[in-house]
Amino acid sequence: MRNLLLAALALSTPATPETVIVTADRMVDVLAGRVVPNPVVTITDGRITSVSTGTAPAGAKVVALPGKTILPGLIDMHVHLDSNPRFGGYTGLQFTDSFWTAQGVQNARDMLDAGFTTVRNVGSDNYSDVGYKQAIDEGLIKGPRIVPAAHALGATGGHCDQTYLPPSFAAKGKAVGDSPEELRQRVREQRKYGAEVIKVCATGGVFSRNTEPGQQQLSEGELRAIAEEAHQWGLRVAAHAHGAAGIKAAIRAGIDTIEHVSLVDDEGIRLAAQRKEPVWFSMDIFNTDYTQSEGKKNGVLEDNLRKDREVAQIQRDNFRKAHRAGVKMVFGSDAGVMPHGTAGGQFKTMVEYGMTPMEAIQAATRNAAQALGRERDVGAIAAGRFGDIIAVDGDPTQNVRLLENVTTVIKGGEVVKGGR
Repeated sequence: MRNLLLAALALSTPATPETVIVTADRMVDVLAGRVVPNPVVTITDGRITSVSTGTAPAGAKVVALPGKTILPGLIDMHVHLDSNPRFGGYTGLQFTDSFWTAQGVQNARDMLDAGFTTVRNVGSDNYSDVGYKQAIDEGLIKGPRIVPAAHALGATGGHCDQTYLPPSFAAKGKAVGDSPEELRQRVREQRKYGAEVIKVCATGGVFSRNTEPGQQQLSEGELRAIAEEAHQWGLRVAAHAHGAAGIKAAIRAGIDTIEHVSLVDDEGIRLAAQRKEPVWFSMDIFNTDYTQSEGKKNGVLEDNLRKDREVAQIQRDNFRKAHRAGVKMVFGSDAGVMPHGTAGGQFKTMVEYGMTPMEAIQAATRNAAQALGRERDVGAIAAGRFGDIIAVDGDPTQNVRLLENVTTVIKGGEVVKGGR
């Protein structure tokens, strides 16, 4: 009886909150746009409770990072965890369907180890991104916080349809629709099965077959129906859009983030900069270095490599133009087109094409959190937000390439890479 009473007492007694204190030489305050010396960050039960300067109190559990700079955990707004750049073109047909979900477990870990504690997965097969999120949340696998889109919406024969197989296979994208009403239904289906953002393909793409990047594939009315339906359910929408007409249609339709934005024209940039409701550009201006050097070896078809070559420099030049015009911008790497663990390489390209190191860091932290509508949770080292912190040697606001080698990753107060 005594043992039963002790067990009952133990169950009824609240667990003592776990507190961890993180110290370093410097902290990047992305909200203020400055570097703070000698930060002391207190994390209790996974969330930051205070941010101060000085020294940690005696007796505290401390993660000391001398010589290092700490930053908020990074956010990549455009990844594909169940993709693998090693298998391009038709080479992926050698594997069973479940292979793609299984191999993505390591991709999720690679993103986390690279310092990305939050990712937005914009399109996956078989609801694999929802499955990754659930397994990570349950502590079964290691990975970042995931905002899943499930299946990407698109038009029959378009970039988000199945375009590599002949008619005898009757292959069709799981979220294809050919009218505003059909696409509204696709939005509801994706939300029903776990999507937290809706991905739609407004134009053709680089790595699909029988589509051209500049080709608009959904009408403005169809895009507006998707945006209205998603917003009604409290979801935001990301539009794959390379071509100028599709970009402008997506902006006018109320889409929240425009992905790739390769061939945007001056009118599209002006529409984005002036739209009353915020719209964000997510431009993957780094990955072409990998696709052009390794794509042929990986089985990517020449037609896809041709499209990649044609848009690459135009996209980079338009990144500079959009930034100069004051368009709101977020970090999106398209990891899965290149290896997931190399996503941090995009920071140097963003700086090369016009951003300061601080602006590039803010694109992957403060701005991304705003675009997600999750400013209470991620995107800054600030009281109330998750204790997601990374560390690098030196000062990345002076040398942004330091973010290519993240030495320490803390997620929710738990050290998952490096640390002491």
